[in-house]
Amino acid sequence: MDGLRWLLLFFGILVIAGIYLYSRREKTKTDKGAEEFERVEPTLQGRKDPDSDDGTPVQSPGFSVAEEPAEAEGEVAPDSTAETPQQKIVTLRIVARDKKDFKGDELILSMRGIGLRHGKFGIFHRYDGNDESRTIFSAASLVEPGSFDLANIKDQRIPGISLFLVLPGPVDSVEGFDLMMAAARALSQTLDGELLDESGSTLSIQRERYLREEIIQFQHSNMVA
Repeated sequence: MDGLRWLLLFFGILVIAGIYLYSRREKTKTDKGAEEFERVEPTLQGRKDPDSDDGTPVQSPGFSVAEEPAEAEGEVAPDSTAETPQQKIVTLRIVARDKKDFKGDELILSMRGIGLRHGKFGIFHRYDGNDESRTIFSAASLVEPGSFDLANIKDQRIPGISLFLVLPGPVDSVEGFDLMMAAARALSQTLDGELLDESGSTLSIQRERYLREEIIQFQHSNMVA
């Protein structure tokens, strides 16, 4: 009988010790979770300044998940899974022969002569009609930052220009490419310059056909998407 009593007493002590240890462990986990929650601080998240020409990220205050303001009643949250249209940039170059330079005023007159107009970012654009929000393609100087200083253009010597087409644009993609090609040929003839592709190689007929085929495939993939 005494042995049974000691055995029960032993098991009782074990149960009490187990309850004590379990309660201590739960309290430690609770305290740790509260401490981690208290450490949550507002974060700074990078965003692109819409008014910045080069898209340089700037810092703006953001909020952590715990501090994010609740959505207004009836407000629809943006669909984060929505796909944005793909973009493609096609680039050509026109450079002066024999590593020489174009005269600034002659270059500007040539671009204006084929319908390019000086506009946003200080470069030239071909617009769809008179709507300056509908840019088909653009022309920038190969001299950084790419803009043209019209006030001092007579004193400038420019080694070349870059023509670039951003797709999809305001007109059919292949039509936009053909318009840029026509402008590039006209300028290279007027200025007696060399017409090159984006890598600086002479633009051959085969390369032009390849670029057009790439644009057709790009246009088709965007239509399917």
